[in-house]
Amino acid sequence: MINDTETIFAPASGPGRGAIGVVRISGGNSLAVIEGLCARVPPPRRAAVRALRNAAGDILDRAMVVWMPGPASYTGEDTAELHIHGGQAVLRAVGDALIAAGCRLAEPGEFTRRAFLNGRMDLLEAEGIADLVAAETEGQRRQALRQLEGEASRQLRAWADRLRRVLAWQEALIDFPDEDLPAETAAQLTDEVAALAEEMERAAAESRRGARVREGLVFAVTGAPNVGKSSLVNALAGRDVAIVARTPGTTRDVLEVSLEFAGVPVTLIDTAGLRDSDDPVEAEGVRRARMRAAAADLVIRVVDAASPGVSGHLPEGLLVANKIDLAPAPEGALGISAATGAGLAALRDGLAAAAAQLTAGEGSAVLSRVRHTVALMESAEALRRAATATLPELCGEELRLSIRALGRITGAVEVEDVLDTVFGAFCIGK
Repeated sequence: MINDTETIFAPASGPGRGAIGVVRISGGNSLAVIEGLCARVPPPRRAAVRALRNAAGDILDRAMVVWMPGPASYTGEDTAELHIHGGQAVLRAVGDALIAAGCRLAEPGEFTRRAFLNGRMDLLEAEGIADLVAAETEGQRRQALRQLEGEASRQLRAWADRLRRVLAWQEALIDFPDEDLPAETAAQLTDEVAALAEEMERAAAESRRGARVREGLVFAVTGAPNVGKSSLVNALAGRDVAIVARTPGTTRDVLEVSLEFAGVPVTLIDTAGLRDSDDPVEAEGVRRARMRAAAADLVIRVVDAASPGVSGHLPEGLLVANKIDLAPAPEGALGISAATGAGLAALRDGLAAAAAQLTAGEGSAVLSRVRHTVALMESAEALRRAATATLPELCGEELRLSIRALGRITGAVEVEDVLDTVFGAFCIGK
């Protein structure tokens, strides 16, 4: 446990005026700071109302004070929380008193970084906290909690334990070549290395699903001019996002609206009508539409129910026939009317099912960041090289590289620039 560090403080509640504001304090001098503010420190982990005073004896506020000695605290250090009234003047006065007492304002993510350095959590769990704070949808909340509760960490530790056992046997083969080790040992080690590599590669492939939950999906609405793409986007959004007009080619650029389907954030984009045009502005809009559709997680192909034959040049995706109030939907298309609302409930259900399918993972590891995937692939690639190494010493070195790559994900191998990147994205007070 680290308890001789600088004592830091930060607001842990959101900015702006509120009924209650929470100020978090952590570091080796926390007890002395609290004693200076309220004279009588409450018993550990029991909240008590105290008058807070500055060095001159002026009352700053009457606050609820909680004292939590380390190591059984969030950071592993001596910590305290001040639950003060939420006015900005109160917060400034308390902050000034803390600075006068020798504290400094915490950097982004510094509380959680100290928790990591003190062994209160690993790097994956720390990232889970950041994702939980930033979660806006139910799917993001569930995924962040799974990561915070250590689901991915347990999987990575299990892989590392298996790797260490393989490495131990490999070292035995190197150091004691004349011992009577079982003849099948080398073959068993090769099989285990191959199995580990396959499991890691499968998890790395599935990590895209976790990234989709964290970052959101993109659904592109495409189709020929005047089939009702913009009307459909407006209907799904429940507000006027795009301009609707009878004139073909009204939408020239890509318009975006943020929605949620099946607890997953989705960016729904309205694109220019797909057709050949001599108008350079419309032609650029069509080019952008095709580019965004190609990169989208799902393409919603909109056709006119009365003339669906114009859909032949559209990219593959969910086929939706609009204007069923004027003509029946063709076979194989989901019929809707953006004007009357008919079929929109079924379309929303279909989009929710697509979002759920795109983000449903089969593996147990919840990996959602690029650095997770890169490190996992590096670990798997080292195992593939170990399996084909011509010398046992080379095989052993590749196994060590594989373990080291896994360690970078959880922070078991400390890499300063990785830590700076992870904790720099946190908010002040976390």
